[in-house]
Amino acid sequence: MLIQTEGIKYAGSKLKILPFITEKINAIGGVRRVFDGFSGTTRVAQCLYQSGYEVTTNDCSVWSDIFAHCYLLSHKPLSHYQELISHLNSLDGYCGWFSEHYGGNEEDTKRPFQLKNTMKLDAIRDEIDRLNLDLDDKCVALTSLILALDSVDSTLGHYVSYLAQWSKRSYNDLTLKLPHICYRPELPEAHVLREDIFDAVREREFDLAYYDPPYGSNNEKMPPSRVRYSAYYHIWKSVILNDHPQLFGKANRREDSRDEVASSVFEEFRKSESGRFIAIEAIERLLRETCSEYILLSYSSGGRATKAELLEAIAANGQLLDMSEIDYRKNVMASMKWSNEWASCDDVNKEYLFLMRKR
Repeated sequence: MLIQTEGIKYAGSKLKILPFITEKINAIGGVRRVFDGFSGTTRVAQCLYQSGYEVTTNDCSVWSDIFAHCYLLSHKPLSHYQELISHLNSLDGYCGWFSEHYGGNEEDTKRPFQLKNTMKLDAIRDEIDRLNLDLDDKCVALTSLILALDSVDSTLGHYVSYLAQWSKRSYNDLTLKLPHICYRPELPEAHVLREDIFDAVREREFDLAYYDPPYGSNNEKMPPSRVRYSAYYHIWKSVILNDHPQLFGKANRREDSRDEVASSVFEEFRKSESGRFIAIEAIERLLRETCSEYILLSYSSGGRATKAELLEAIAANGQLLDMSEIDYRKNVMASMKWSNEWASCDDVNKEYLFLMRKR
């Protein structure tokens, strides 16, 4: 069966290694209920769901929650959603909040979108609220809108800085398309959570948990705000909520995306009182508190935890069954260079896959 997944440009995207992930899970045997604890753009969840697993997604970001509802739970006829999307595409654009803060003319620089497209964004996003859609329709409409914006941006794939010159794709017109909805009535039921990961695993049991935690950075000279997912994708949160938040900085980030407000313990670059990195202690705690027979952990060689530390954490909580190191070229987000002082010139990025059985 040909499995199609869909998503936005995303730091740490697992698109290239989906075959490795599914191969390891399929080889175990007897696995039915799978937990995707850090779902992100939901590509892994989409793939596993279409492969016949009973999938539960979880992510603390509001846009990931919307994606999961769209792809895994939207159950109406596709013609119904297409009618809604066609209506949204027919709207005339106008200057609103998004145009004021994120739109630029051709002679402008350092804006993520051209003004013609933020004007359409303003009109479409306001119309979605005006229509007072149910959750099902709203998730499909918002996912379609974010996918369309992602295809006309002028960025490196994140929103903490913007290109000095307009990208070729930014000249295209913003056009919504029907997302590739995965829901099929004959497939096992999917479940969508939006919880802190430690709350999500409490008193829930699965056959296998797949973890792809945010990595932070192992580069001591790298500003911590450069690797926060809440900072990378602050615009998507504003598109989802349409709440016109207070902004700061040259990139017009949301106030609630500041490091001291919105950060994951897994992205933490500091050490605890014990002298160990907080991110590593968080991984150990997650492995310990997960109630599943198997855990498949994905981690980048550029992350805070080293391979040796990850192996030590696994040994303390179970048995390592398999480990793979996958080499592939860094995606565009990983190869960005903020300063020559800490930028890496290595073109190969390793992704680790650890399969363990809990004690």
